[in-house]
Amino acid sequence: MTARYANPLLATPTRPLPRAVAIIGAGTIGPDIGYYLKSAIPGLKLYLVDVNQKAVESALLRFAEYSKKAVARGKMSEAEARDVIHNLYGTMDYSDIADADWVIEAATENLPLKRKIFARIEAVVRADALITSNTSSLPAELIFSQMKNPARATVTHFFAPAWRNPAVEVIEWKKSDPAVVDYLRWAFCVTGKVPLLTADVACFMLDRIFDNWCNESALLLDRATAAEVDSVAAEFVHAGPFFVLNLARGNPIITETNTLQAEMEGSHYDPAPIFKSVDTWVTVPPGKKVEVAPATAQAIRQRLLGILFSQSVDIVDRKIGDPADLDLGCRLALGFKHGPLDLMRTLGEQTTGQALIRLRTERAGMPMPARPFDAYQGFLRHILVDDLGDVKVITLRRPEAMNALHDDMNNEILSVIRRFENDPKVAGFVITGYGTKAFCAGGDIGRFVDMLGDADASAQYARDCSRLLVHLDQMTKPVVAALNGIALGGGFELASRCHSIVALKRAWIQMPEVTLGITHGIGAMAVPYRRWPHAAPTFNAMLRTAERLKATRAHELGIIDGIAEDVDHLVAMAVARARELAGKVRPIGDAPVQVSIDPVEARAASGQVLSRECIELMERSILEAAAAASFAEALEVGYRSFGLSACLDSAREGITAFKEKRTPDFSKTK
Repeated sequence: MTARYANPLLATPTRPLPRAVAIIGAGTIGPDIGYYLKSAIPGLKLYLVDVNQKAVESALLRFAEYSKKAVARGKMSEAEARDVIHNLYGTMDYSDIADADWVIEAATENLPLKRKIFARIEAVVRADALITSNTSSLPAELIFSQMKNPARATVTHFFAPAWRNPAVEVIEWKKSDPAVVDYLRWAFCVTGKVPLLTADVACFMLDRIFDNWCNESALLLDRATAAEVDSVAAEFVHAGPFFVLNLARGNPIITETNTLQAEMEGSHYDPAPIFKSVDTWVTVPPGKKVEVAPATAQAIRQRLLGILFSQSVDIVDRKIGDPADLDLGCRLALGFKHGPLDLMRTLGEQTTGQALIRLRTERAGMPMPARPFDAYQGFLRHILVDDLGDVKVITLRRPEAMNALHDDMNNEILSVIRRFENDPKVAGFVITGYGTKAFCAGGDIGRFVDMLGDADASAQYARDCSRLLVHLDQMTKPVVAALNGIALGGGFELASRCHSIVALKRAWIQMPEVTLGITHGIGAMAVPYRRWPHAAPTFNAMLRTAERLKATRAHELGIIDGIAEDVDHLVAMAVARARELAGKVRPIGDAPVQVSIDPVEARAASGQVLSRECIELMERSILEAAAAASFAEALEVGYRSFGLSACLDSAREGITAFKEKRTPDFSKTK
């Protein structure tokens, strides 16, 4: 594969976002792809093309229904909903799509049909129009081989429901133009998708996992029921294989895809014969289980793990996909609770080996590891690292959690900084977030849930979570935070410990911990007051009432050093700022600062009732930290305050409400 930026948004796009898109196939997934594009690109003209007029009419109706539901749920404004159904056209005539900048084929998995469709597309669209296929299994080389200009064509494989599922595989094949692939990755990322670069093999990367996971489940029916298999599989996935097959009516799909794999890679991929004789599986929904005999459960568990690990190591060994993309894609697209390589690490070499040995014994021919166990674990899972000249750009990539911090991500960021901070060829670092919505949505609650009521353990947890931030405090090489979207809680705490902050104009900052009934444990009650003492009233409001701070206002206050209109300019600004600060980094001062705090109502800026006891603890801690004789002592005040807040009734109510996805009720707390 061609070397390129790990973060797609660092590439300069070769063309703007499309103004007109045509989708061939108005069946199940085609309209969903179109709805995603219409929702993400204002003013887009969209054509839905099909040979069946009723299918076209049904697809158009689906857009109206989707947008109506989005408005009802507060996900979309009335104006946005009108834009979704405006410039939307259904047609059976290919000549209508002559002005399309991008044509996406989403017809049935039939090779001769697809080739015929591409010939018709090429006959009417411009020479520079992009052409992609949503095939889930057919290699690009097969379906595009007869095109006049194959360089502009590739596979863009979406996952259901395409309007909501963020994952999309972008296939790089031998005749694809690298600039086209880079553009598609950029376009998907800027419109909210997570593009995963994949090699051109049958079933690509993620369908190799899903199809063989399902096929192996069907082969287990000689010793277990579908409900038993789904019950055991629930340890690893949010929905069992047979439940998903029912939902997607996927039996014919598995037969097609595994037949293709068998033809290309060996008979061990042959589809289970039972797929041809069963229409609907008798199973259990997510969250439900049936009793499974221990021996049967062990056999199911080992075989499912075996096929999962077999396909995963094969994908890595053959460079079909990147290890981090594999783990992320399995979580985003397929509903796995943990990526397969992460699961291997958690279960350990012995359990992993036992599962693979069982698979090799029962399913001869399936891929086995080509390297030692540890060779599949040496990769960065949650961050991307790119070089922009002499500056390292670190991108936080946990799109499913809006790039929220957790222990593994902190460790990865720290490992990269430690590796390069003494390298004379590296001028500095930039930290940014993946995508266009969030820099970082704070920190995962993680282990804190188990520490409620234990002040000492909670305080130590805050210290442990601060190891990256404390390291940044001590650095002499500059680190610049580039806020590409919202920065919440720990996200702003990370940015505030960098030596400079730049942000998109539309970005904003919020410190929402008080709405959970806890104080700020990793520096927010000390750092902002020492770095920007003139903005103390703003921080008082942010910490005590969760008031939002817009990037433009933060710039006026001197908290943010630069404002950019788009991500491209944002990163360039951050890189320039890192170079500018070389040799000029100043540590946060030890001298106490003067802070005054006026009384405030126990109510958030949003109107939510807050805990008076939590606010009073926070106020005492802010004043104590400001008066501390050293910066280290000020941080220690915050750690202890966080520990004390963990013992408040408000913390238990706030954290419980967060887990239960409801608004906390602090009326019964102090």
